Amino acid sequence: MTGHVALVGAGPGDPELLTLKGLRRIESADAVVFDRLVARDILDRIPSGATRIYAGKALSRHHLPQAEINNLLVSLGRSGRNVVRLKGGDPFIFGRGSEEAAVLAEHGIPFEIVPGISAASGCSAYSGVPLTHRGIAQGVRYVTGHGRDDGTLEHEWAALLDERTTLVIYMGLSNLGRIARNLLDAGHAADIPAAIVENGTTENQRVVKATLGTLADTVHDRAITAPSVVIIGRVVDLGDSLAWFRPDAAGGSPWTDVTSG
Repeated sequence: MTGHVALVGAGPGDPELLTLKGLRRIESADAVVFDRLVARDILDRIPSGATRIYAGKALSRHHLPQAEINNLLVSLGRSGRNVVRLKGGDPFIFGRGSEEAAVLAEHGIPFEIVPGISAASGCSAYSGVPLTHRGIAQGVRYVTGHGRDDGTLEHEWAALLDERTTLVIYMGLSNLGRIARNLLDAGHAADIPAAIVENGTTENQRVVKATLGTLADTVHDRAITAPSVVIIGRVVDLGDSLAWFRPDAAGGSPWTDVTSG
C-alpha cells in the first residue's frame, strides 16, 4: 500500500504567509515531518491524531541526518499514509527538497511539491528592500553561504556582484567575514550597500544596514543571530523609504543604520 508525500514550503516565518494549498495538505495529513524554523501557529494546524516527527537542522547540528530523513519519508510513504514534509521557506530554494523528491521518485513513492514564499522573497518584502527595481537592479542572484557538508565555498566571486544585480546570501552568517573578504578581493567596492535581515517576517525581525566592507564587523557588533538573510546591492538603499513593517511596539523604524561603522 503506497501513500503520498507532499513537500510543503511553510514560508519564511510569518504563519500568515503559508499558502492555502500548503494549509490544506497540513490539515489532511496523517504524518508530518517538520523542520526547525516552521512557525508554531502552522504546527498547531496539524491534526491532533497525526504523527509528528521533528527533523530540525541548525549549522552542524542535525536532529536527523539527511539520509535518515530520506529513508523516513520512503518508509512513511510506503505505509499508505498522507505525509507532509514541512520545510521552512520554499522546498526548492536551498531546502534540499529536490534531494528528498529524487529519493521518493527512485522508490516509486507518489509526491508533489507545494511551493512556499522563500526567505529571500519574504525578507525582501518585510524589510522594504526590493530584489529588483527598474533602473537599479535588473536581476537577482541567490547563493548559499556555506559549502556542502560545511566545506569550502566554491563561488565565482568576481561574477557574483555587478551594478545591476542584487545578491542574496542564505545561511551565510558564520562565514560572512570570509564571504565579504572574498568579494572584496575579487574587486567589488567596499561601499556597496548591504542589509542583514534577522528573523525576517516575524515579530522579532531586525534589519541592520551596512556595506560590503562593514558586514563582518556589523554581525559581531550587533550580535546578529540566525536565521538571517543578507542582501547586497544598490536596492538596499530603497529600504530607507520603503520599510513598512514595524514589529516593535513603539512603532519606530525597524532599521539600524551602521553604514559608517
